Amino acid sequence: MLLSTSGGRTPHGLAEHPRFFDGFLVNPEQTATALLAVARVARTRYYVPPGMLAAVLRAADPVVTSNGDRLRFESFSACCGVYARLDVLPGGLGGPALDTGTTNVDFNPPMREALARVGGLDPLHLRVGEDVVVTTIEASVTEKKVPLPERWLKGFAEVQLAGSVMRPVLEVPVVEARRFLRSLPSARGARSTTLFAAPAGRGLRLTSRGGPGTVCLAGPERLRVLEPLLRFARSLRGYAPDGEAGAAATASVWELEMEGARLVVTLSPEVSRGFSGEGGVLWDLADEQSSDDADLISAMLAFEPRIDVDRLATEADLSGARVLRALGRLGAAGRVGYDTAEQAFFHRELPYDAAALARMHPRLRDARALLDAAAVRLDPTDHDLAHVRSGDVEHVVQHTPSGDRCSCPWYGKHKGSRGPCKHVLAVDLYRRG
Repeated sequence: MLLSTSGGRTPHGLAEHPRFFDGFLVNPEQTATALLAVARVARTRYYVPPGMLAAVLRAADPVVTSNGDRLRFESFSACCGVYARLDVLPGGLGGPALDTGTTNVDFNPPMREALARVGGLDPLHLRVGEDVVVTTIEASVTEKKVPLPERWLKGFAEVQLAGSVMRPVLEVPVVEARRFLRSLPSARGARSTTLFAAPAGRGLRLTSRGGPGTVCLAGPERLRVLEPLLRFARSLRGYAPDGEAGAAATASVWELEMEGARLVVTLSPEVSRGFSGEGGVLWDLADEQSSDDADLISAMLAFEPRIDVDRLATEADLSGARVLRALGRLGAAGRVGYDTAEQAFFHRELPYDAAALARMHPRLRDARALLDAAAVRLDPTDHDLAHVRSGDVEHVVQHTPSGDRCSCPWYGKHKGSRGPCKHVLAVDLYRRG
């Protein structure tokens, strides 16, 4: 099977015909099934907004990164509420990678059909380079490339931000994982309910009440994408944001551990919320100092599977906090991801420039416009208060220990759960000078 790509980015720069990996997979049926799961997420819309009659899925092309000792295949659902990543680890590759880099490929019907036929002792050969060539016993199929969706870049930015605050909370062996996943409601269930996975003996159960030791599972039917891989699984882990154990809906990460591989699924806090619209990365983008730091740090990255923050801080003569802020900014450009199993960032490259990045964040653009229009002024009697003139309305932004608050309707609706509003950003930019 021949899969055409959009070219690739390597440590030596852009290359029209890069060659990253050429070899057999140690666990061919497992890898083929996992790739089909990643493809399934890419072609699924788990949430259809009211009034949308049909969802046309034009782009379902996973991003492939060679980190030298492993291959990563990443995709988002059409609604950007589910992120899937297959990590084929050193034990799952039949040989070392030839080089490091990133590209993206099609997962169209002929490719999925060929992967679905891999079973038993059938070999599976993979070549990632000028093309991605998947060779099976059955057939050879050539696919055309599809440009990487812009919404995926925004999703990558928010997923790495969400993952970086996740900590392992639950882990169950494969027998209990199988029982739990098969007990989840189908897509016809109550999709808007916020549920939680909680310990129950050696296994897990669903509950409507969150608390310590639980992991939010909004839209639990979305996790059933892991079901086809249960026969290869060793364990299932659930991650929740560090320090958050209340009843509020949060993003969650689920890892299915297999022999020489992991399939990671990250779920948004609500079925109707896509990662591409969260806006948490806006703080990093608004920090002008992080822009210079990001340029410095990016020059030091070399497709590491595990980025050593302390080493970067020492070599760049920056504090750990500034390195993390710079990595957050690089993540907004799709150049950094986060691996919860390793509790570390990893390097990838995507073909987007700064101008494209600016267009994708209108709140930051509008905040800078407010600043340029001299629409921000601090309260002369209380510097924790600021006033922002937006059109004919003046909004009040209050600085508090728990974060900035705004009197605008947008903040009133989201309460800071989807990143800062443009007025809070404008005040932050003003205070930074």
